Amino acid sequence: MKIGKINIDKPLLLAPMEDVTDASFRLICKRLGADIVYTEFVNSEGLIRKSEKTHKKLRLLDEERPAGIQIYGANIDSMVEAARIAEQENPDLIDINCGCWVKNVVGHGAGAGLLKDIPYMEKMITAVVKAVQIPVTVKTRLGWDLESIKIFDVAKMVEQVGAKAITIHCRTRSQGHKGDPDWNWIPRVKEMVNIPVILNGGVLGPEDAERAFNETDCDAVMIARGAIANPWIFAQTKQLLLTGKYDDEVSIYQRIDLMVEHLRLSCESKGERRGVLEFRKYYSGYLKGFYNSAKLRSELMSFLTIKDVVEHLEAFRSIIQQNYDQFDQNKQQVLNP
Repeated sequence: MKIGKINIDKPLLLAPMEDVTDASFRLICKRLGADIVYTEFVNSEGLIRKSEKTHKKLRLLDEERPAGIQIYGANIDSMVEAARIAEQENPDLIDINCGCWVKNVVGHGAGAGLLKDIPYMEKMITAVVKAVQIPVTVKTRLGWDLESIKIFDVAKMVEQVGAKAITIHCRTRSQGHKGDPDWNWIPRVKEMVNIPVILNGGVLGPEDAERAFNETDCDAVMIARGAIANPWIFAQTKQLLLTGKYDDEVSIYQRIDLMVEHLRLSCESKGERRGVLEFRKYYSGYLKGFYNSAKLRSELMSFLTIKDVVEHLEAFRSIIQQNYDQFDQNKQQVLNP
């Protein structure tokens, strides 16, 4: 897949996710094999109003690259100015969010709300493409609902106005995350355009990613929720694509080690108190399948310092090591969540 200076065969992308893909999580996924990572989606109005909290979402580290900044909004002038601000952070690409399905976004005409007015979407993408010097890409859905699927028209328009790739979440806005995504649209879109077509939706494990490449001939696979509970999905998928198999046993010790590394990165970028507090959203993913995980998660949620979190995790590790036989009947839960 080629987008600007990026040229990677069968790349795996970390999807932009609000309150998830901050710098610390992007670094973790990058170290585990993600080829391109994306910021959380950034509110164009917050950027042009010089919100420091919003602007912090733009900041990229060299270790993350190649990386994209995703912006969203309903006002064309605001999106143009936001794109210019984002470009100053020197991302490898700017992505326009035309696919977010949540009510408070689409209710203002942003995200998937743009699917209700394709001519307006075209004007917005055209304006952003003309406003910046780096590649612009678009992430969208099949349509507003099953009765108004417009992905063919949208894909052709996206290419015609100069965007360099399109990512398709293979559900409609009305589906949200419910139901199975329909990947059958991907090869049909690829017949119509020459820009890269990136598949998103329903990629929860390495086998899903392999099947996406094999069945749809997509140019890249973008992984969202599948990476939250298992950031190893990138390394595992690459191993599967290369060798036909992968090591699916991620031990409890590996999960604890990565959790601690991730927490430290969070505190480095945000400060200790905020880093610990905001890290709480990741506990359920890392602890999924652990023996007595609900109790452990509840205990970790009470801590405010990295020292207390790490000490508690180390104590839990010691209990597992000292009482391994006790957990023998739960090996699949404890060692292969």
